[in-house]
Amino acid sequence: MTTGDIVNRLRICAADGSKAEKRLAEIILADISYASKAPIADLALRAGVSEPTVTRFCRALGCEGVRDFKFQLAQVLAIGGLYLFPEPLVRDERDARVLDAVSDGATAAMQRVRDVIDMSVVNAVAEMAVNAKHICAYGSGGVSSMGAVEMQNRLFRLGLPIVGHTDGQMQRMSAAVCDKHSLIFAISASGQANSVIESVGIARQYGARTVAITSPDSDLAKEADVALPFIIAPDTQLFKPTSGRYALLFIIDLIAMTTAELIGPSVLEGLRRIRISLSGLNMSDPGRPVGD
Repeated sequence: MTTGDIVNRLRICAADGSKAEKRLAEIILADISYASKAPIADLALRAGVSEPTVTRFCRALGCEGVRDFKFQLAQVLAIGGLYLFPEPLVRDERDARVLDAVSDGATAAMQRVRDVIDMSVVNAVAEMAVNAKHICAYGSGGVSSMGAVEMQNRLFRLGLPIVGHTDGQMQRMSAAVCDKHSLIFAISASGQANSVIESVGIARQYGARTVAITSPDSDLAKEADVALPFIIAPDTQLFKPTSGRYALLFIIDLIAMTTAELIGPSVLEGLRRIRISLSGLNMSDPGRPVGD
């Protein structure tokens, strides 16, 4: 049985429940690990209530009974325990700590890519992009959606016909009009995004080539023709955005640069035109990135 966020339900009971409910909720929230393992008799004794009261309390929270309640508490600890009990922050060391955390995380993320990337595969992907007449980039979720948009941003300026889609229905619809001249970039950190996996399957059905940037051995990696490893390592620094973004940008830049060099000097004309078009916006400095 699914009861949603049981921690939130406990907090509501601690604030608005009966006297017994408040007592039980406060004791459980104070030590979720203990409550997930303690016998019902111990919980009842600590709260000063009867064992039947504990059972009724668990059912009032939407659980089937005490056993189900403990199981859900154990899930809370396994999935989100770090967020409930974060390590205390050291305020007087904040500036240096933040600088180191972000910088070290970005460096480590890119190094992981460098350690496992196969440039022969990147070169093959670049050839697919150059030969494609229709390219789509799919991403679902925070980092992966950013990646789809960034892939579009990197490749359109090379003269390639690419569109990024972050909406699941648009992914499916665009996949349905693919053919053997189409190429799909499918991006998912987990490799379990249903809309992306299903859209890749649809596109392949109509002959499109498909490249997954995703976790190795994931469902998406298995669905695509080619997979490039995109791994977001566990990170216990909860206040810091994931460093996995840098890994994804690194992979996209590898594809973009390899593709640009494969096309050759003809890409420079498009870049020159972009530079000229932006010169009227006070962006004429030749040292600035093109359109960034």
